[in-house]
Amino acid sequence: MQTRALTFTDRQHALVLQVRLWRRITQTLLEECLHEPDFDLSICFVTTSEITRLNEMFLQHDGPTDVITFDYSDGSSTGQLSGEIVICVDEAVSQARRFRTAWQSELVRYIIHGLLHLRGYDDRQALARSKMKRAEDRLLGQLANRFNLRKLGNK
Repeated sequence: MQTRALTFTDRQHALVLQVRLWRRITQTLLEECLHEPDFDLSICFVTTSEITRLNEMFLQHDGPTDVITFDYSDGSSTGQLSGEIVICVDEAVSQARRFRTAWQSELVRYIIHGLLHLRGYDDRQALARSKMKRAEDRLLGQLANRFNLRKLGNK
């Protein structure tokens, strides 16, 4: 039996996010771009203090980060994508300024990044990181061609 569960939680107050559109874009990404038939995912938008706490607690890294992915798959051959993607909105805004892009696109990139991790991509070595970045760019381009990403929210 297939599961298509997608939960969004917004625990930040810096931006007003259009959760219904986030859901549509993420479902399109999962079903039409990545061809994932079976998923149970949670995406959580958080503050800098929350992502810092999670980063230090679970990854033993000091300070904030942009996105953390928790893989909840049980290792069975069911193929279900199961996990949680925690995204720091403040980091997205900061990185968007740095890279001269829209913060909405940056947040979509973080969702893509988290999903790629759940699909087995790794970014610890340069070659793997380059492969992951190319996949991110391709998927972000596909979504940007289908959706007006600026409508995802405002300040």
